[in-house]
Amino acid sequence: MAVNRVPVLKRCRSLGIEPTVLGIDKKSKRELKRGSRKLSEYGTQLREKQKAKFIYGVLEKPFRNYYERADRMKGMTGDNLMALLECRLDNVLFRLAFARTRMEARQIIDHRQVSVNGKTVNIPSYEVKAGDVIAIRENKKSSQHFKDILEATAGRAVPSWLAADPENLTGTVNEIPARELIDVPVNEMLIVELYSK
Repeated sequence: MAVNRVPVLKRCRSLGIEPTVLGIDKKSKRELKRGSRKLSEYGTQLREKQKAKFIYGVLEKPFRNYYERADRMKGMTGDNLMALLECRLDNVLFRLAFARTRMEARQIIDHRQVSVNGKTVNIPSYEVKAGDVIAIRENKKSSQHFKDILEATAGRAVPSWLAADPENLTGTVNEIPARELIDVPVNEMLIVELYSK
């Protein structure tokens, strides 16, 4: 599996993202020193795509597949793309505050600790649907690992399209999120413009 080994805070600085978007509490003390060159239109569009890929932890080929699916769906392509990315199981686990970061959520899923509607799922890109019940498996609920996670994510707000039950480590998908419910600092219209060239 391809892994991006660039330090997270350095990547956040270069893309202009706050580390809290990724669930990281650290702040970078360095300032980004950029030349006086103005970004071209293509450069701006490319940066937005890189931002979305980095936030959701998706590589180029799957990201392009998401775009093509979003383009075939009814409605605005950009809104569909963001909804598809939000409905990834690793992102939902992160949004439910059952993981500190999306990378940790991926690892929890890879280790077969998550079930969807009672069935164990070990695919981070699994697409959840409205009405799905996501739960941490019974034999893992009492582990110290999840106690630490819940302590660390106690203040995190769960979006309105999800319902979380931290006591039982379960969550429900109330609906597929509309764009206004997704608080990700990405201008998806620039991504659509980039791919539609």
